[in-house]
Amino acid sequence: MQRHVISVLVENEPGVLSRVVGLFSGRGFNIHSLNVAPTLEEGVSHMTITTFGDSVILEQIMKQLHKIVTVIKVMDYTETHAVEREMMFVKVQAEGPMRGEILRTVEIFRCKVIDVSHNEMIIEATGDYEKLEAIISLLQRFGIKELARTGSVAMRRSKKQTD
Repeated sequence: MQRHVISVLVENEPGVLSRVVGLFSGRGFNIHSLNVAPTLEEGVSHMTITTFGDSVILEQIMKQLHKIVTVIKVMDYTETHAVEREMMFVKVQAEGPMRGEILRTVEIFRCKVIDVSHNEMIIEATGDYEKLEAIISLLQRFGIKELARTGSVAMRRSKKQTD
């Protein structure tokens, strides 16, 4: 299954989120993450949806999204050059000698320790999906107690001019 990152610009009106999400559930497509926030334009919001699945079904969903009146623009960033980032907090067991190993791991990935207690640390990490999955994988051996992720935000890269 392929991972898809979809950007949807919508008019910020009641019910638009449920209509967009309904398209996915109606076709048996799961939303992996969903991030919605206002844009610079008054009354317009930007949704970033990540999902895993078949490209044929995704194409149907994209066509149906275009038919929703409150949808302004839809883009699939899967095959496009885009910048994508996500933020997460990870609370890990951190006692004794494990603290040093955790701090080295945090440093390698340019993360921040944002809270420390006698036996736990909360780490803030920002990066693309693969980076965050790698951090989780390495921190699991210390004992992850809690995890919170924002979901992806994405934007198409600017076109580079050639001289």
